[in-house]
Amino acid sequence: MTFTAPTAEQVLAIRVNAGIEELAAHPRFSAASADVVEAIVEGIGQFAAGEFAPLNRIGDLEGARLANGTVSLPAGYAEAYQAYVEQGWNAISGDEGFGGQGLPFTLASNVIENLGSANMAFTLLPLLTVGAIEAISHHGSAAQKAAYLSRLISGEWSGTMNLTEPQAGSDVGALRTTATPRGDGTWAIKGTKIFITWGEHDLSGNIVHLVLARTPGAPAGSRGISLFIVPKFHIGADGSLGGRNDLRCVSLEHKLGIMASPTCVMSFGDNDECIGELIGAENEGLKCMFTMMNSARINVGNQGVQIAERALQQAKTYARDRVQSARAGSPDKNPVAIAEHPDVRRMLLRMRALTEGARALLYYTAGMIDRGALGIEGAQPRADCLVPLLKAWGTDVGCEVASLGVQVHGGMGFIEETGAAQHYRDARIAPIYEGTNGIQAADLVTRKLGYESGGVLTSLLTQAATETGDVPELSGLAEDCVAIAGWMAREASLDDRLAGSVPFCTMCAVAVAGWQLLLQARDGAGGEAKRVVARYFAEHIAPEARGLKAQATAGAGLLYALDTEALAG
Repeated sequence: MTFTAPTAEQVLAIRVNAGIEELAAHPRFSAASADVVEAIVEGIGQFAAGEFAPLNRIGDLEGARLANGTVSLPAGYAEAYQAYVEQGWNAISGDEGFGGQGLPFTLASNVIENLGSANMAFTLLPLLTVGAIEAISHHGSAAQKAAYLSRLISGEWSGTMNLTEPQAGSDVGALRTTATPRGDGTWAIKGTKIFITWGEHDLSGNIVHLVLARTPGAPAGSRGISLFIVPKFHIGADGSLGGRNDLRCVSLEHKLGIMASPTCVMSFGDNDECIGELIGAENEGLKCMFTMMNSARINVGNQGVQIAERALQQAKTYARDRVQSARAGSPDKNPVAIAEHPDVRRMLLRMRALTEGARALLYYTAGMIDRGALGIEGAQPRADCLVPLLKAWGTDVGCEVASLGVQVHGGMGFIEETGAAQHYRDARIAPIYEGTNGIQAADLVTRKLGYESGGVLTSLLTQAATETGDVPELSGLAEDCVAIAGWMAREASLDDRLAGSVPFCTMCAVAVAGWQLLLQARDGAGGEAKRVVARYFAEHIAPEARGLKAQATAGAGLLYALDTEALAG
């Protein structure tokens, strides 16, 4: 279960898809020169392989453990996280005013990709901290930024996102956690949150919880939600840590995968002494939280690439080493490596095409995020449209590639000792958290489709069609997406749009990913291998996606042909 960072592939995607040279031409990102980019990609790849990857298996076997209110991780985790902080990897894209390096988000995405391929569960710790940094940076007061940002950006402290409650899953507006004024500008927080990733642990000096709660007299539903900073340890005026806040981890969830990531049930205010401070305006918590979630959704899409890469590496190694049966039709009856058999080759090539296509989409999205930060016209709306494509399809890719990895191993893939099963188990959470993939697709057809009366999404897909004009499988797919977008915007009912949202989202993602992968092949740096992978994507992956058109436009009628009782019966 060793891991080697795919450095050349990543540098290619950063250069071609993110357009790092264009970003570095702007004064804000001028430090992102070619040699700095290569040094970061190579450096984090080596760090991930040397520090995070060796802990992946023990993390899966032993997991996080709760005892006497304290969550601990297996031996080696604390030292690896401390090395990560000391080497400055958490601060790559952080605000220079608070100790960050001010480099593009694209490079921070590469840090997360390598760490997550090495150890997906462990990497959820810095991933959630990124979201807390984003929320405080965009919505926090000057005092809050001064108190929290430098130590979150360094990684000395970690962050969490506290949305979900036992009675309120994706319906955030149904939450019951309360925040009551204490008369001194702070608030008393009381309630229970579930599914809190890295909600309690012993690796960082403090945990900064971002908690959604309802204030007295707040409007019903999501309009009456506010966001609060609730630290594990109180912070003194001089920045020193004080006593522990009135919050605790009640239990850890027993999960299918990501065993080394403590998924906590958190209780706030058992003794009515949990103190928090409002971030942003009262009743605008959902807006603040969506700042965190947008960042998290990009990084969860990244997780699809991460686990796909790890599963692909393991499958390739096994297929080269496993010798079984002569090749069909060969006069030589000696057994050969299974990588010589056509169906195994099909699986390996499919795994590679999906992984590299998802990576191309990841870095294209990251580059658009950076352009949006620079204020380049049209970049941020396009980035917003790309996020649901990346999160939904990227995580679907992670699941499919991990599943194919098990299949390549045959019966040994179903046996835990090979490690292929861990990738499959770990991958399965990514289409669920930070907004299920169904929610991503719904966001695409209800919100993003309406940007500029459909102009943003149509412009993206039209560009993809134009620039793949010599590859009819890709251009035809993009043109189909444009046509479906027009139908959804002008003719389809809301139910019809939602009924076709998932296949439509997949079609759009594959169209954009195929376009970006084709740009890599045209660049030439990937050689013949990249041209073959891009051709396989166009000739095999794109036609499958194009076949989803009937589903995308079928409407909702058949879904409601049975009443709920008959459907469930």
